[in-house]
Amino acid sequence: MNAENAAKNNSVLKIALNLAGACVISGIIIAVIYFLTIDIANQKEIELRNLSLKSLVAEADKYTPIDGKTDWYTASQGGKVIAYVVPSESKGYGGTIKMLVAVGPDNKVIKYTILSASETPGLGDKASKPAFSDQFAGKTVDNLKVTKDPSDKEDIQAISGATISSKAVTLAVKNAVDEVSKFAKGGN
Repeated sequence: MNAENAAKNNSVLKIALNLAGACVISGIIIAVIYFLTIDIANQKEIELRNLSLKSLVAEADKYTPIDGKTDWYTASQGGKVIAYVVPSESKGYGGTIKMLVAVGPDNKVIKYTILSASETPGLGDKASKPAFSDQFAGKTVDNLKVTKDPSDKEDIQAISGATISSKAVTLAVKNAVDEVSKFAKGGN
């Protein structure tokens, strides 16, 4: 019996050592790959952020982070601020909708882009399409209300079948405009 128990203990010990060795080797491989690719990943993140900023305010020649504000930028042209680009989010039908919103110094919406959303395909995901998003350009807080009345051209027309998503995106844009307005008046 003792020889049989010793063989079982030896077998369990071998399995444990093999498993520990595999974990150590895997950890080393992951660490080396991370070390080799972190600079490339950081560069790609900067490039994607710059593309997002450029897609929102194409006429800007410089995008500057705003001190004290996470992921806030000023978009300038010839040294003059022409827009603020700020993150915003709201709860939609399928979860949180995260976006970047460009707001002019006059507190009018320029454009927005949705960074992530889990809205219903074919319905709520239409919030990122020009047929819906183009309605926001030039709007102030007063006209950032969702309507289902086709004769109301002043407010935002809801996406048919996706009123919750329409309201969520509109609320996120409205919150961004409010935040920029407060910031521009000297509030943080």
